[in-house]
Amino acid sequence: MRIIFHGDNAASFSQGFTELVGGDAEVRILPDVLVAPSDIQAYAEADAIIGVKFDAGLPRPERLKLFHVPGAGYDAVNLGLLPAQASVCNCFGHEQAIAEYVMSALLARAIPLADADAKLRRGNWAYWAGSPDRIHGEIAGQTIGLLGFGHIGKAIARRAKAFEMQVHVANRSPVATSDLVDRAFTLDQISEFCGSVDVVVVSVPLTAETTGIVGAAALAAMRPGAVIVNVGRGPTIDEAALFEALHARRIGGAIIDTWYQYPNPGEPNILPSKLAFHELSNVLMTPHMSGWTSGTIRRRQQTMADNIKRCFSGIALTNVVREGRS
Repeated sequence: MRIIFHGDNAASFSQGFTELVGGDAEVRILPDVLVAPSDIQAYAEADAIIGVKFDAGLPRPERLKLFHVPGAGYDAVNLGLLPAQASVCNCFGHEQAIAEYVMSALLARAIPLADADAKLRRGNWAYWAGSPDRIHGEIAGQTIGLLGFGHIGKAIARRAKAFEMQVHVANRSPVATSDLVDRAFTLDQISEFCGSVDVVVVSVPLTAETTGIVGAAALAAMRPGAVIVNVGRGPTIDEAALFEALHARRIGGAIIDTWYQYPNPGEPNILPSKLAFHELSNVLMTPHMSGWTSGTIRRRQQTMADNIKRCFSGIALTNVVREGRS
């Protein structure tokens, strides 16, 4: 059983993987760019590949049985180029981490612990209880809107309810109201949805349908003090429209973890947008970190190891993106 971890991202899941898979697994870690003939040959002869991309520039692994993405998104995997017999799977396990990120960011906006600490160290009792001009906010009673109600949306909803928030959902498939969902919208009601909440959280995957799904009209419909959070993919929110809404302060702010530009070999320290989001004081910027925790790695390792064992035992796979054909 020849298992390849292709690239730095995939390699993050390799430690201890042999023990999880067991048997006669042969695990090898390859760099993102395959140059050495031995690396090219190892990739081409793999039985299972764990990687974030597959395109025409990579060797064709003719004997491949399983291509496993170590995350949820597989937009960089050209399914049509993979051998027909290879199954393709992805994995989640990041929803817990992303939900905690969202709630912590919202709590940080309402409860200024860092600022209170910094001021008190200078003798400034700026947030001392007992005067109406020193109060801070809370998230209880606010309405959070979840654009996308998959693994991430559901995990956020559970935590939002624990904080006594109202939950509105906009989703491609119908969502019924429940203990978790107070109101549901369809995707053709994005503007109405955005206007009904204090926080919009975007967690939809990037597809042709979702590219720019939050555009100028949806942003214009948001409440003046509302906040938009992107933990899905950058281009699901129109870049120029978002910058303009924030620059003009037509909305309260943004918490952005997924972006429009990412580091590459030629620009390792690139800014995350061609627009000057980094100059805006009403934006919290993070470097696509919301789901990257020790817990996420542990849960995804287990999913991938289980699927590899299933694949070589003839048992049905989980999280199937594409079923292999005989």
